[in-house]
Amino acid sequence: MIPCGPLMWVSKSHAKLAAALREMGHQISASRIPKLLERLHYRRQVNRKTKEGSRHPDRDAQFEHINKQVIALQAAGQPVISVDTKKKELIGAYKNAGSDYRPEGCPDEVNVHDFGDKELGKAIPYGVYDIAADTGCVSVGIDHDTAEFAVNTIRRWHETMGCKRYPTADRLMITADGGGSNGSRVRLWKIALQKLADETRLSLQVCHYPPGTSKWNRIEHRLFCHITQNWRGRPLTSRSVVVELIAATTTKTGLTVRCELDTNAYAKGIKVSDAEMATLNIKGDAFHPEWNYTISPRPHDEPT
Repeated sequence: MIPCGPLMWVSKSHAKLAAALREMGHQISASRIPKLLERLHYRRQVNRKTKEGSRHPDRDAQFEHINKQVIALQAAGQPVISVDTKKKELIGAYKNAGSDYRPEGCPDEVNVHDFGDKELGKAIPYGVYDIAADTGCVSVGIDHDTAEFAVNTIRRWHETMGCKRYPTADRLMITADGGGSNGSRVRLWKIALQKLADETRLSLQVCHYPPGTSKWNRIEHRLFCHITQNWRGRPLTSRSVVVELIAATTTKTGLTVRCELDTNAYAKGIKVSDAEMATLNIKGDAFHPEWNYTISPRPHDEPT
């Protein structure tokens, strides 16, 4: 039987574990290791995402709350969007997961190591998905993924798509993850949304998904997954390639995507004071106001 001490080596190769046991005086071969581990009820297992409060007692209730709000606003002809940042991508001749058709024996040649190119940098796709219209609007940032960058993408969606599709709207519902640049605790996110509300005169109704449930955000499985599928096996050699591939993403159900490069610089670490927070015209819902709140336009005579 394997003593308890060497179990720390289970994640290593069987040969290394057998060698460690032999050093402790146990005569054992590497081929015997799997059988002994099975007797000890050890199995190879993948990591499970269960932290970050994924089992919050009101998790299901929050999903029900979001669903009711979405149905109500859509019935009233008001826009509902889902927002999030897609995985950052290295720009350059780097391997991209998946495969694509090419002449036999002529695969795309890419770098052996994924060391980022300082000149080309990374692409930061932030997306807005219009749930009713089945359309997406993606900004590809080149600086930092901040709350200002996120809200500026929502602003672009409204200017180029939203105001045309919903000319009489007076409210916009935004569903977002609980963390990241659009997190429920991010002060700058709310400050930037207030500026957007003042500009557009729209009341912004925000609902955050509970912690640990970001994969249920609609944008993940209605937009981002199709972008990933569209550029599978294609090295993202330039910013223009990223923009073109995202914009070319379609589905059989009629998904269309607008994509633009955002060359603005977004500073990190901006501090928002209590005094600035006090200027917000924000009202929390009765149910979990930290997750659900509405930011309304301030009167024109108030300071911004």
